[in-house]
Amino acid sequence: MDFEDLVTALAPPPNRVGKCAGDHEHHLYEGAVMIAYAMHLLRSEGAHQVRVHPDGEHGKQFDFSGWLERRQFRKTSSIGATAYGGVYENAEGQTIIVNPRSGLGDVVAEIGDLVISAECKGGVINSRHSGQVSRLYKGLCETVGMLMATPSQGRQVAVVPLTDSTMRLARRLAPRCALAGIEIALVGGRGEVVDVRSPHEADRDTSTAK
Repeated sequence: MDFEDLVTALAPPPNRVGKCAGDHEHHLYEGAVMIAYAMHLLRSEGAHQVRVHPDGEHGKQFDFSGWLERRQFRKTSSIGATAYGGVYENAEGQTIIVNPRSGLGDVVAEIGDLVISAECKGGVINSRHSGQVSRLYKGLCETVGMLMATPSQGRQVAVVPLTDSTMRLARRLAPRCALAGIEIALVGGRGEVVDVRSPHEADRDTSTAK
């Protein structure tokens, strides 16, 4: 993945000036995390159709329609009353359905008989401000908690922005999350997705590969 337009650069408020790398804070909004993970499922996991369920705030922060159109996804029909809700298809037959409904999982895909359901959070990815770092921590914990409270239909994935702090926390959480059947994926500012696995899972994957 190499998307240059997922991040929104904004001047920091007065209490956070000097706390970020560079002059601007890099916001990887929740809607951007959702669409990046949807693209990951299409390009790397073998999905042909992915459903994304943003709310009104997500739609204000992130331009779903414009972003998808720049990736040659053509809107073929509308869903709901928003301008961005609808079915988007590309020339390869891949489909992203943007349905502004809550309670359905942020990103959902069916691959064969397997359902993948992801809960997502966003945040500022280049800030050292304690409040913003804490927000990223809380976001990962919240996504894991939401998945634990939701009956599993297949794979459950907690998805948050990739930073040094979220990577450290994800590595600590991964063994316990694995016991609950929950995976952790981190999304970088250009759409790259890193799956964080417990050491036991990594060893098992290595032995299987052999």
